[in-house]
Amino acid sequence: MLPWGLNAQRGARIAYIDMDVILSKNKEYSTANKLLDEKITQWKKEIELKKIKLKQIQDQFTVEKILLTPELIEDRELEIRDFASEIITLQEKRFGPYGDMMIQKNQLLKPVQDQVLSIVQDVAKERKYDFVFDRSSDIIMLYSAKNYDISDLVLKRIQVQERIKERKEKIDSAKKLLNGDKN
Repeated sequence: MLPWGLNAQRGARIAYIDMDVILSKNKEYSTANKLLDEKITQWKKEIELKKIKLKQIQDQFTVEKILLTPELIEDRELEIRDFASEIITLQEKRFGPYGDMMIQKNQLLKPVQDQVLSIVQDVAKERKYDFVFDRSSDIIMLYSAKNYDISDLVLKRIQVQERIKERKEKIDSAKKLLNGDKN
């Protein structure tokens, strides 16, 4: 028996993953990313159209300004400022830190990230890792030996889950077809 204070110690077991690599090879993540990109493109077009309209209103005002009374000039300038602030508000609503883009990103991508995290935790427990780092995040990893990279293992498990899900969907659709033929 070891004296008190001298416990048998093992070194900390450390592994890492590269979340960017894992997510780039994940079908659900790619699909979610495409949907998000489509929405972002749509929102950018919406804002761009409003900017074009603002420019037209400003140009028209510049041409008509010499014909307008001071009160009308003031009213039109107020309208233009209001429209410009609407555009800024829309940009903030779509692309601000709490905007639609961030909300959509969380809704679309979070389930996939949660799945990866769950598998990472399972692998870490099975292999008795004390720490698992994400190489692609803000934590700086100056050196890492490839044998501690468990990204491929996590990716394989995700692919296994996807194949099981696809098989279940095929079986369910085959059952529906069979049931449809009997009725």
